[in-house]
Amino acid sequence: MIPSSLVRRVDLVTLQLFVTVCEEEHLTRAAERAGIAPSALSKRLAELEATLGTELFLRHARGMTPTASGDTLLHHARSILRSVDKMGAELADHAQGLLGHVRILANISSIVEFLPDDLSDFYRANGRVRIELEERTSYAVVKGIEEGVGDIGLCVSSVDSRDLSAAPYRRDRLVLAVRRDHPLAGRERVGFLDTLDYEHIGLHQDSAIYRRSAVEAAHAARDVKLRIHVPGFDAVLRMVESGLGVGLIPDRAFAVVARGMDLVAIPLTDRWAHRELKLVSRDPAGLPEATRLLREHLLRPDGSPPANEG
Repeated sequence: MIPSSLVRRVDLVTLQLFVTVCEEEHLTRAAERAGIAPSALSKRLAELEATLGTELFLRHARGMTPTASGDTLLHHARSILRSVDKMGAELADHAQGLLGHVRILANISSIVEFLPDDLSDFYRANGRVRIELEERTSYAVVKGIEEGVGDIGLCVSSVDSRDLSAAPYRRDRLVLAVRRDHPLAGRERVGFLDTLDYEHIGLHQDSAIYRRSAVEAAHAARDVKLRIHVPGFDAVLRMVESGLGVGLIPDRAFAVVARGMDLVAIPLTDRWAHRELKLVSRDPAGLPEATRLLREHLLRPDGSPPANEG
């Protein structure tokens, strides 16, 4: 059983040395890289194994490889060391006069449609806040905020917020992108099921848009004729422009990305095509000042009162 005082008995230097040995898979090479005597490194590893009560390495003639316990510790050690590095960087930011550091995890729709304008407005009033933005699927956004990887998350409202605080952010509508010579190009609007006779260009299979389209097709006992998965909206539209199929994309993303392309956006008539994006975070009352300021700004991008939370 691992003692409750583990946090006081495993130091960061030992964790870094452990990671180095895992990467080198050889004690002498790891010691040279770390600038420490092999005997001292071996002693550190033995003390770490004694503290944890488990064997961390399989020793053999050609070196050493992590055991299952070692692999588990390696995952957590890397996470801890990354967090320490981030902590140092953020404290350095404070020393330079910055108010704080905010990490945003956002789905591609939020990034393409809304965040450029929202963050530009925010920076004009809050230049002392550093923002780090990472694209994730809506499902991964919620997981990342839960795990503390990010401070603010933006995703589609249909994703379960779990125990996080959630508030409405923005709305968009899915449209069908087609070439002007496509049989559907003359339609003012179209139902999703009417598009299933044609080849589709789909976002990656973990995206909320692709998942929902696959579910809706299955409900009608139909299949999406998927030509190819692509990573982003620009790739969807380039494939459509090349005549490889049709593609679902949010209306505002189409307006931004399709400039200069000879494509048509046909609104979908389906209720599920009208989407709401939401902002998720941990308890707003406990957020640092910089995160709180950005959260409030994103929830009232037009200067209106903050949205009601749910």
